[in-house]
Amino acid sequence: MRRRTGTAGTTAGAEERGSGTVLVLAGALALLILLATVVLLGAAATGGARAARAADLAALAGADVARGLAPGDPCTVSEQVTRRNGAELTACHVVGADGAEVVVTVRRAVVDSAGELLEATGTSRAGPPR
Repeated sequence: MRRRTGTAGTTAGAEERGSGTVLVLAGALALLILLATVVLLGAAATGGARAARAADLAALAGADVARGLAPGDPCTVSEQVTRRNGAELTACHVVGADGAEVVVTVRRAVVDSAGELLEATGTSRAGPPR
């Protein structure tokens, strides 16, 4: 059996030797980049949900105080609840015609898989039904 040779005297397909390895490495790199993106998005979503939860609980606690159901200052109680949930209160407003609504904004630090510090915020309103 005789092998075919190209114009330069090389065996046909010899210049493609090892190209499968390059393709596998490129595919593995693409998969790693995709995985890192998914992990980063997951960390951001989790951080956002935790910030929203802290804001919801802080607003509810502040609204209970504003309505007279618990003692204290609405924003002070909201700040305490926010700290207990690992967040920082950035804004607190007692609003409404009767002053029974509380609107809070909180900020929570989130560390992604690469160790970078990200920030998630949440805003919530609580009070009697409108």
